[in-house]
Amino acid sequence: MAREISERFGDARLTIELVPKTSWYSNVRSHVSESQWDRLRKPVYERAQSRCEICGGRGPAHPVECHEVWEYDDEARVQRLAGLIALCPACHGVKHIGRSSIKGKGDDAIEQLMRVNGWTASRAEDYVDLVLDIWKLRSQVPWRLDLSWLAERGVAPPRVAEGMNGPE
Repeated sequence: MAREISERFGDARLTIELVPKTSWYSNVRSHVSESQWDRLRKPVYERAQSRCEICGGRGPAHPVECHEVWEYDDEARVQRLAGLIALCPACHGVKHIGRSSIKGKGDDAIEQLMRVNGWTASRAEDYVDLVLDIWKLRSQVPWRLDLSWLAERGVAPPRVAEGMNGPE
């Protein structure tokens, strides 16, 4: 699944990351304390100098937001935390385009996707269709959450269990 995206849209700087429906309503912040979350996200902001790591922009109310990067092993059904990045609110809205659409900002997210990637509306539509197809397939099965990335940084999530849902 991911291979088809990279083959057809390997030029994408900004991508959509739809979390399977079976993994909704949970994220790293729900598995760590507030102080642990601050310890994780603040270096991300510093590393990026409070600029979006994709487009270089900043948001009007707050410069950047911390985004969780997830990788999916479709055969083993494992959703693995791969890291954190700093994103401006506009690029973060693209990553979570489903939530953006619910909030009435779906068109803004598509415009940002097109602008950052230099895509036409047709290319963006083809990309969104493929991402949605993959999301539908992934949403049919439960995912096991792998937060070993946190342990590698000295953060022990208090509520990690086999079969626990993944990120928001």
